[in-house]
Amino acid sequence: MEKTVSTEILQLRQWVNSARRIVFFGGAGVSTESGIPDFRSVDGLYNQTYDYPPETILSHSFFCSKPAAFFRFYRDKMVFDPKSIRPNAAHLALARLEAEGKMEGTGIVTQNIDGLHTEAGSRSVFELHGSIHRNYCTRCGRFYPLSRIMESEGDPSGVPLCSCGGIIKPDVVLYQEALNEDVVDGAVKAIAHADLLIIGGTSMTVWPAAGLVSYFKGDRIVIINRDATAADGDADLIIRQPIGKVLGGLFD
Repeated sequence: MEKTVSTEILQLRQWVNSARRIVFFGGAGVSTESGIPDFRSVDGLYNQTYDYPPETILSHSFFCSKPAAFFRFYRDKMVFDPKSIRPNAAHLALARLEAEGKMEGTGIVTQNIDGLHTEAGSRSVFELHGSIHRNYCTRCGRFYPLSRIMESEGDPSGVPLCSCGGIIKPDVVLYQEALNEDVVDGAVKAIAHADLLIIGGTSMTVWPAAGLVSYFKGDRIVIINRDATAADGDADLIIRQPIGKVLGGLFD
């Protein structure tokens, strides 16, 4: 039986105070309070109608065969103006936990590609699905910032091209692509080392990312999510409240 909100946050605060190696495992729900939509919610990206299913557009094969259509969708639905989207209370609270020494040898494991944890000040961030802020030429490997992707909307082909002529690809993991081995290895080590695992803003249905929490051998698991998740049965505490309110409440 779930506790009242104030009691839940008090309990989480007590566990956070006694922990030294916290890992936060988060998904799209962490960034919704910053104005970025949740893909899998009722009104999210995957429940909207397009010429092709989002899962098809965001695949490696589609990127290679129809780059113009890929980038039209990508610019419209996957990226944002960094000046208008800012870290919210959850991002800031997690950065503060790290700064206060609560993430010794651990950190944040995120499925998000928005880079908001880093912008908030977190340093140990494992971006399982990459980041929109990193973009590389598929031919020569030259790095480009997000602004180059956005500017390509005005290019004749609509496809961002490097000075060498190669297509600039966002450093995000598309369907049909594997996760970065070094990032996964770092995330697994952090989770295995943690004494408190906080899962937030994720349904825990995206694999293989969701499977990484099985490496946790610590004391307690806390889930902060508005809806039921696939990991609820393993949780010691479940909080059905806005994640910014909950994590921000750790410092009230």
